[in-house]
Formats: sequence, structure tokens, C-alpha cells
Amino acid sequence: MKGPILVVLAAGMGSRYGGLKQMDVIGKNGEVLLDYSVYDAVKSGFEKIVFIIRRDIEKDFREIVLARMGSKVKYELAFQQADSLIPPDIFRAAQEAGRTKPWGTGHALLCAADKIDAPFTVINADDFYGREAFSVMCKHLNSSGTEAHESARESAIVPYRLEKTLSPQGTVARGVCKVTNGFLAGVEELTAIEKKDGRIINTAADGTIRELPPETPVSMNFWGFQPDILPEFKKYFDDYLKEFAADMKARIKSECFIPKAADHFINQGIIKIRALDANSDWFGVTYKEDKEAAIRKIEKLTAEGVYPVRLW
Repeated sequence: MKGPILVVLAAGMGSRYGGLKQMDVIGKNGEVLLDYSVYDAVKSGFEKIVFIIRRDIEKDFREIVLARMGSKVKYELAFQQADSLIPPDIFRAAQEAGRTKPWGTGHALLCAADKIDAPFTVINADDFYGREAFSVMCKHLNSSGTEAHESARESAIVPYRLEKTLSPQGTVARGVCKVTNGFLAGVEELTAIEKKDGRIINTAADGTIRELPPETPVSMNFWGFQPDILPEFKKYFDDYLKEFAADMKARIKSECFIPKAADHFINQGIIKIRALDANSDWFGVTYKEDKEAAIRKIEKLTAEGVYPVRLW
């Protein structure tokens, strides 16, 4: 049995952050945030890393990230381009209508499908998840199909406590998880979540304000799947494109997201998604101002011996 694969979503540009935050230096020896995720994944038993990037950042990615890892990490590159897997007529019409956005994390995953032949985990490149998360996910994926699971197609998510995923710099978007009896029952994508006057609130597009409990579990894009879910993702993306083409004006800025696909799979009874308790801390760089806090946290973990001063 092949060891699990880590798929890293590293093609996106952070509009709020204002640059390629995936390649902003966090560690003392040139490490970027995804270095720590890859290090934790390898330590936890992941066998191969698939980085999904854009072709225009390949040179920088190789020089800034991959050159340091060298032969210590088994990896492959997959490329997410604006026209990847998009029928030419839809792509052309979308361009003419003024679409400039990428097609989303679900599309990115499909761009790497030909490199995924074992149980896999999908993560963001600009988030820190903690080694405990990789450890429990690796254990879950390695035991897939055994008596520990109700089904060989059982998937998983490591959710995080909402209050631990906020940024003091502004609002964030989070997939709010409903967990029932240890399994994910649904994911609701909420934008504009922030802490204000001691309360965590979400402001909807119509101005409606909703308070969210601090302990609310949220998705930070830490998913575990079996490879046979990929054809289901393809069907989901094809349906998304049909809906996009049918009402392009209204959907011109829409994207195909993994959490929305997961919610669909749950509702259709295609898979069950176990919520894994990792007791792991998350931090990231949603805004430029978050960088200094991330640097301090990495320094603390290094001083505590969790990470060596030089990862590679």
C-alpha cells in the first residue's frame, strides 16, 4: 500500500494580502510557511508532496522553495492555469465577459488528479496546521478500508476552533462546520467574519449580523480523501461549469470550492467525512500584517524544539 500524498494548494494570489504570500519568508533560513507543513507531513508519514502552482511562478517556486528541500522531499508539480480543464467555448466567453478570477480550489485539485494515486490530504500553502493535524490525518488515511472505518471511501477533515482562526487585521472567510456524532453533516461558507466588541460575528451581504460561538468548528482546508473521489469532483466541476455557462453574468466571479463540493457529497450520500480531533493550533497570513505574528510563533516553536533552526 502506498503512503498518503499531501496536495498543497499554492497557485492562488492573496488579494487581501497583496502578493504571493505562499513565498514570503517566515523562518530564519529562508523557510516559507508551507515548508513547515511539508516538514510536518513528512515527519508524520506522508510519502509524496504534490504542489499545485501556476506556470508563471514556477521559476521562483523552484528557487525559493524546492531548492532548499532538495532530495529530502519526494515531490511533483501540477499546474493550475486559467484555461486548464475548461472547454474552449466557455473559457472564451468568460474572458469576453471580463472574468479574471481563478476557478477555485476544486478546480485546482482536478489539475493535479493525474498525480494522485493513493489516499491524499489537501491543504492551503499559506496556513500553518500543526504536526498533530498531519499525524491524525496520516493515521486515518493509512487505516482506510480497515475495521476502523465504516467504508473504504470514508473521508476526513481536521476542523479548527473558530476563535483561533481570526485575524485582528480584518474579516475572514470560513467554512462553518456542522458536526454530528463525529461526522461532518454540512459546511456553510461564510464571509466577513470578525471579532468585534468581544463577540464573533458574521455580516451577510444583506447586512444581517449573526453571532457565532467561539468554539464553532471551521474548515481551514485540511481534507483527507480516497483517490476514487476524484471522478466525483470532476462531475461536480462539470456541473458547476454548466451552471456558470447558463448564467455567466450572475456567476462571473464564482469559484468551485472544495468545501462546497464536500457539502454536496455529504448531502448526496456519496461519502461520509469524519471530523478528526487533532488538538492542533492554526495560524496563517491572511493579511500582510499577520506576517510578524507568524514569524514570532515559528520562533517560539523553534525555541521549544518542535522544529530545527534549519528545516532542510
